[in-house]
Amino acid sequence: KSDSDTYSCDIGDAQSRAKLTVQETPVLFKQELQNEEAKEGKQVRLTCELSKPGTPVKWMKGDTVLCASEKYEFKQHGTVAELIIRDVKSVDA
Repeated sequence: KSDSDTYSCDIGDAQSRAKLTVQETPVLFKQELQNEEAKEGKQVRLTCELSKPGTPVKWMKGDTVLCASEKYEFKQHGTVAELIIRDVKSVDA
């Protein structure tokens, strides 16, 4: 996308111009989240894989956006995004 711009070829007395527009490919899930079961007090790791590295990810529980804390940790390596939930309780289901 950052290559989108106007390019030109200059030969001194004349110039030719062209506009390049790069369309981004949509980000898709290569591997979706899987259901998990955990015992109270344990740690759970939810993982998904995306089709494009470095894609911003927003983690949610229901309609609530999660924020990094002692309870929730977010990791992202290349195309893999992880949510770690520590000390799970029944309200985390």
